Amino acid sequence: MSHQEPEAKIFACSQSVYLAEQIAKNYGIPLGKVTFSHYSDGEFQPSFEESIRGLRVFIVCSTFPSADNLMELLLMIDAAKRASARHITPVIPYFGWARQDRKDKPRVPIGAKLVAKLLETAGATRIMTMDLHADQIQGFFEKPVDHLFASTIFLPYVKSLGLENLTIASPDMGGSKRAYAYSKFLESDVVICYKQRKVANVIDTMELIGEVKGRNVILVDDMIDTGGTLAKAADLMIDKGALSVRAICTHAILSGEAYEKIENSKLLELIVTDSIPLKKESKKNKSSELCTSFCRSNAHGATQQFHQWKIFNVIYFLLTIYFYNEINFD
Repeated sequence: MSHQEPEAKIFACSQSVYLAEQIAKNYGIPLGKVTFSHYSDGEFQPSFEESIRGLRVFIVCSTFPSADNLMELLLMIDAAKRASARHITPVIPYFGWARQDRKDKPRVPIGAKLVAKLLETAGATRIMTMDLHADQIQGFFEKPVDHLFASTIFLPYVKSLGLENLTIASPDMGGSKRAYAYSKFLESDVVICYKQRKVANVIDTMELIGEVKGRNVILVDDMIDTGGTLAKAADLMIDKGALSVRAICTHAILSGEAYEKIENSKLLELIVTDSIPLKKESKKNKSSELCTSFCRSNAHGATQQFHQWKIFNVIYFLLTIYFYNEINFD
């Protein structure tokens, strides 16, 4: 290997190219070349178009459904292993299937454990991910797991708002630990929403544990899927006397009618990262150094409500810093 050749190379699955490009750019190397051959029946095959023998390979891929994203990652890991890569680290900003972290009823799989074993069997030597839905998923792996947190990005932004009477809220009982961590740093109160579902993605009832009257509330969660929980929580809190309600979510899945639910809710602002590519944008948008904002207004009587979407593109900054540390490990 030439002394001028970098010790690490960064590659991307097809749905995470933009994020991988930003990581590679900030690391100071070009994004590695990989091509995909597609068959008419939907089968595909990745191919590394440059030598990776003896190198550290980072493969950036969020494994959100469809299952093709996970399959892409598995095939790329296997290809890297067979190409004699020295170390193979899948960088998984959003770890898909993480909601299946336990058996919550008989005759169901533990999907997160299955994904962990698939990654290890394919040849991953280390895992890098961010804001897992459940921390215990790290225990499903026998390989080292680097679990990063988007709070490094979100907390400075929250502090910059200068909100008085700040209260951090969790939209469900499972996120209470995360909410308490934010509140400890921000020295704020905490409230928790207790919800019950009849079926997945459909909330039956929701109750509020704590006081929000006269408070500026920030809901904190690891992901937003259909948007039903956050929309219902925001509406409930405003009805209970909250001055404003914002939401922070690391992973913007935003499936189904999520965009419409958020825009029609009483949420003032939704802040997410770019761990998952957004499916659509608003007609009104503006850019700043750290984020891209999408604004959309709806008239409600004589007032106008703005729903501002702040998408933090600096998630790659955390990953880039970690590359500098990781690169010196054996």
